[in-house]
Amino acid sequence: MSILDRLLWRRPHACPPGACFAFDNFLRKAIQNPRKILAPFALEGKTVLDIGPGKGYFTIPLARMVGDAGRVVAADIQPAMLKALAKRARRAGVSERIRIHLSREDGLGVPKAADFALMFWMAHEVPDKGRLFREIKAILKPEGRILLVEPRIHVTGREFEETVALAEEAGFAVHDRPAIRLSRAVVLGVDSSRS
Repeated sequence: MSILDRLLWRRPHACPPGACFAFDNFLRKAIQNPRKILAPFALEGKTVLDIGPGKGYFTIPLARMVGDAGRVVAADIQPAMLKALAKRARRAGVSERIRIHLSREDGLGVPKAADFALMFWMAHEVPDKGRLFREIKAILKPEGRILLVEPRIHVTGREFEETVALAEEAGFAVHDRPAIRLSRAVVLGVDSSRS
């Protein structure tokens, strides 16, 4: 591993809860506004899977966007993150719309069908991305979408395209490449030609 990779944390790791202050703050909304980013996907009454939600930067807005008839499943492997998210959801008045789910390191374990899955700045932390994409494919409804977003500072263009290729191997196709500040992003859907 090069010195640059070490300085930029370009290695598999789970983001520690204490580091969330750096990206769960009001300044980030000016750069990455959850409503603007998620508006095409988080529709009223839909079920959303937020994978690796941290302390809920996107989860809370998602819960507001899906409304009373919708649900957000927040799946993470870190109990401390989920505990903080649950507390924030209660304070925001949306806890009844959010299902907190503690996943295992070797699988999400989420049985419910989802309309949309969000993977924001977390895929680089997953050792077996191919397995994760196969599991998401089994969870998503046939018309479902994934928004995969990775941080430019941690994930090189080559690494991002390798992750997209793993998603394609799992049965997804690229539908769009939205511009999201400080990030590399792609919208994936089930490849109907392979179903």
